[in-house]
Formats: sequence, structure tokens, C-alpha cells
Amino acid sequence: MPKISQKGLQMPASPIRKLTPFADRAKQDGKKVFHLNIGQPDIETPEGMLNAIKNIDFNVWAYTPSEGTLAYRLKLTEYYNKLGYNITPENILVTVGGSEAITIAMQTCVNEGDEIIIPEPFYANYNGFACMSNVVVKPILSYIENGFALPPIAEFEKLITEKTKAIIICNPNNPTGYLYSREELEALKTLCVKYDLFLFSDEAYREFCYDGREFISPMHLDGLDENVVIMDTVSKRYSACGARLGCLITK
Repeated sequence: MPKISQKGLQMPASPIRKLTPFADRAKQDGKKVFHLNIGQPDIETPEGMLNAIKNIDFNVWAYTPSEGTLAYRLKLTEYYNKLGYNITPENILVTVGGSEAITIAMQTCVNEGDEIIIPEPFYANYNGFACMSNVVVKPILSYIENGFALPPIAEFEKLITEKTKAIIICNPNNPTGYLYSREELEALKTLCVKYDLFLFSDEAYREFCYDGREFISPMHLDGLDENVVIMDTVSKRYSACGARLGCLITK
């Protein structure tokens, strides 16, 4: 009998999807279920986006360039430059959702067996992406007592070894909602420059900032162009999770 690979055996099940059968059974029993296990927005997808799909006017849906069509990357460039990212279409790789962007970032920037540091709690599927990439996750705890603020830089330094290649942040954070300040990002910048590390910034929830607080990206920091990799998606801001449209940005 053929056996699946070691990687197949080691791949962790998504804890997000693990709960789905339980929710489905509860619905069948007539119970109302609140899906706190998954980041599916409860707003409608913009009508213009749905109409654009309905009104596709070509006869053959052909292959497109691997990096994404230029027209789309030009529009993305316009959007990101309004945010102050100062990029060109050549800095953008269109991906199949944010998940592929994260996986590509890991597989192109981190060698097998190397390590990435992630403030915890973190998006549970990072573990699966790391396993797919044969990358070791080194979690660093943040605490509810201070709102899940960035852990002290000294704690990061305790985890850094010769195998450490990157730090991942999700800003605003999933699942805590914490919004990293400019001061915290500057501290991470100093750390990444000192140890020659990549800083992966998962910005799926960029627009989810409240109480007048300002979103700051590592892209806004001077002297970090060689280190920053942005992973993004339209899933949350447009409530279009099923579209599987993301991108990776790096200079």
C-alpha cells in the first residue's frame, strides 16, 4: 500500500477549518452559530466588484503573466502609493490570496530548517505555511495585561540564532486586534537591520483601525527597503474572501 510523504504526515490541520463540521452540525440542529473561528466579514461584497465579474466580456479566460497583469498591478500601485508606500508595479507579485503571498515569502526568503519569530497569539495557519516550507516557528509571547503590545526587543534577541531569518507581524494583529505603533515598528527596524533579518508584514486588516488611530506600515520607515516584505489580500477590506486575490510587495 503506498504511503504519503513525511511532510503530508506532519502537516497540521487548520484549527480554523477543524471547527467547521461542529458548526455545521449545530446549524442542522437549529442552533445559531457565530463564526468566531474564521475571519469572514459580515458586510456585503461591493456591488461594483460583483458586477465586474458578471460582465466579463471575453470569450477565453487565458493564462496571464506570472506576476499578474500590468493593468491590475498599476491599479494596485496607485492604491499603495496613496498610502505612502512609494512603489512601482515591478515591486508587486499578484498571488492566490494572502495565504499564497505568505507561503511564497517564506519559501523565497527562508531556507529549510531556518527560523522565523512570530509574536503570539498569531494567525494559526502560519504554522501550516511554515510546515509546508520546512521552516521552524519560534513564538514570542505577548500578554493581555498590556493589550498584546509588542514584546520587549530584548526578548526577541534571546530567540535569535544563526538560523533566524525573519520576523512576522500581522498589523493590525489577528487575532488580538492590536495595532503596532510607529515606535514599536522602529524598534523592530533596528533589530532587523542589526541582525540582517527580513520583516514580513501581514496587512490583511490594514483598514480595521478604530478610535482615530493611525495605521503605520514598515513600508513607511526609512532605511528598511531591503528587509520589508508586505503580504496583503482583498479578502477582508472588500469582504471578498472567495475571490482569492492577494499580493506580495517588496522593493
